[in-house]
Amino acid sequence: MTSVRPARLTAVLAALTLAAAGHAQAQAPKPAAPSAADWRTPAPDTLLVIDTNKGRIVVELVPEAAPLFVARVQTLARQHFYDGQTFFRVIEDFMDQTGDPQNTGMGGSTLPNVPGEFVFRRGAETPFALAVDHTVDEVGFVRSLPVQSQSMMLAPLTKDGRVQASGMFCQGVVGAARADDPDSNNSQFFLMRGARRELDRRYDTFGRVIAGQSVVNAIKVGEPVADPQDRMIRVRLASDMAPAERPQVRIIDPSSVWFKAAVARAVAAKGADFSACDMEIPAEVK
Repeated sequence: MTSVRPARLTAVLAALTLAAAGHAQAQAPKPAAPSAADWRTPAPDTLLVIDTNKGRIVVELVPEAAPLFVARVQTLARQHFYDGQTFFRVIEDFMDQTGDPQNTGMGGSTLPNVPGEFVFRRGAETPFALAVDHTVDEVGFVRSLPVQSQSMMLAPLTKDGRVQASGMFCQGVVGAARADDPDSNNSQFFLMRGARRELDRRYDTFGRVIAGQSVVNAIKVGEPVADPQDRMIRVRLASDMAPAERPQVRIIDPSSVWFKAAVARAVAAKGADFSACDMEIPAEVK
């Protein structure tokens, strides 16, 4: 009988392990495609359509997280305030900043400033789709926005029956820009090119890019951006667009069976390193 030396035995076992893993991976069923029940259609007045010289960006506004600033952006969009404004401060792997008519970061609209909405009160009626329950806190999604929240188990102990929650600055999240004063939100905002969780609870999160992230990442970089700067040609709410030109949008519901299965696979693969920022929410825009 031929003997197997220890080094050779190790190599044989490693090869068998890799072969078994490859076989298991080959045998693993592919995730099912989303069904019609897994999709939702956002309300047209919560869709901000930003046409830039680089292409179109579609943002879903999330009034549950920052109702005052969402209302401000809706008002300014209807006034055509943002049309023609530039991306004046753009940092690679960080964000694109815009919404300043002075193009310096020091300007704003003639409307009064909006108080900071860094956290919001989550109640039973909040459309929160749980992704991970950490017992003391919960991570999930409100519409397309990734959110970290106190556990709803604490709700009966609060005066209003709600718990504290805040948006997470993942890629695609849209935040309100401000000065040092936490209540100095006005018209400026920024779109995230990458995740920066250190911004959580320091700036408003009021929406997320659901189409056009590649456009966000293609905006010319600079601090400040050298001429010629990329710009927003037109910024409109989908509800204000003519039916013939209004984009038809549907997005995966984070409370759907399909998305919950996708989260479960990501949690199994990432373990303790899982983050809601790892999850993309598929959307279709026509």
